[in-house]
Amino acid sequence: MGIDDIVNQGKDFLEQNKDKIDDVLKSEQAEGVSDNVLDAAADFVKKVAPDSIDQHVDGVRDNIDKAVGNE
Repeated sequence: MGIDDIVNQGKDFLEQNKDKIDDVLKSEQAEGVSDNVLDAAADFVKKVAPDSIDQHVDGVRDNIDKAVGNE
């Protein structure tokens, strides 16, 4: 089995389960997990990057958060 076969199987799986995947991504549990991960990532970037980009980091974090979960 080559990499193309694996990619095609992944595409088929996503297509067959598109509705279920969308439901999971919009769930309360996904909201909680994504908030924790996004908060940790944003905090890390803010610690290592100059303070001048903190506002940009928060904006990116908020935009990603809108795409995952139910809030």
